[in-house]
Amino acid sequence: MLALSLTTMSANAQNNNSQEVEVVNKMFQAFGTGNMEALKLTLSDSTVWNYNGSKLIPYSGTYKGKEEVVRFIGNIVSSVDILDFKVEQIISNGKTVVVLGFEKQKVKKNGKILEQKWVQVYTVEDGLISKMEEFANTAYSEKLFKK
Repeated sequence: MLALSLTTMSANAQNNNSQEVEVVNKMFQAFGTGNMEALKLTLSDSTVWNYNGSKLIPYSGTYKGKEEVVRFIGNIVSSVDILDFKVEQIISNGKTVVVLGFEKQKVKKNGKILEQKWVQVYTVEDGLISKMEEFANTAYSEKLFKK
């Protein structure tokens, strides 16, 4: 379905064996291989994902439900080539899992390179991801997508 070329993908929280971290790691593994069916198995039916940013960023917005999350990922891969994607740290506290990472992307419409750190905050309930909120340097991203 979606073929993602992730040259680097590391989950540095392998020692944290909480159920919440495990489900987030499974989601990242499915994302990294482009296996959207496996990714959907980590999501609740009512999952809500939000990428905070302006409409200049083609994948910003709120996505509700499993199919919308797949659409979100499709919006990303149709807009950029993922050159690098790293999970640098995972911090968990109860049902909240915070992921710190880095990505390098090439904007397809103009060839500009986007390199940025990001933070994703997951809520995991009953063994499934019910919410994801992503924060990145969207002012920088907007400039690259404008050109």
